[in-house]
Amino acid sequence: MLSPTGRMLNPARVDAAIDLAYGGLILLAIVLIATVEFGIGIAFAVGVFSAYLLHVIWKMARFDPDWMTSVIEDAVDDSMEQVVEDTMEQAVEDTMEQAVEDTMERAMDDSVTAAVDDRVATQVDETIGDQLDTVQAHVEAVDDRLDGGDRTSEPTEEQERR
Repeated sequence: MLSPTGRMLNPARVDAAIDLAYGGLILLAIVLIATVEFGIGIAFAVGVFSAYLLHVIWKMARFDPDWMTSVIEDAVDDSMEQVVEDTMEQAVEDTMEQAVEDTMERAMDDSVTAAVDDRVATQVDETIGDQLDTVQAHVEAVDDRLDGGDRTSEPTEEQERR
């Protein structure tokens, strides 16, 4: 840029003057919000802030052309890292939950089956043993009656088979 005298303007001074001008516009927006109708002040403030944001982006692109690329790379890296972390966390959680559930189910099935088998076997042994004792007592009572009774009669077929 050339000044009215024909000399080049110092870019740092131009940037400082622009920044001061935006500062003045922001101050004017605050005054408008406080004194004039609220909607008008807000509309002016949004316009000033939007223009200032564009100015900052332009300035950053001019002084450091790679800043936008690095910012986007950082954002993508952070985003990908978070997505991968969440996905892995969910996968591990699901796998562990399923493995624990399967292990517990198998252990409970085995434990319950063993306990039921033992209990049933004990009950069957006790019940059959009691009934066998009762049947044996009846058989012995019948044998005693038969032994004490009349022996002159001929043995029945069943008695001969024994």
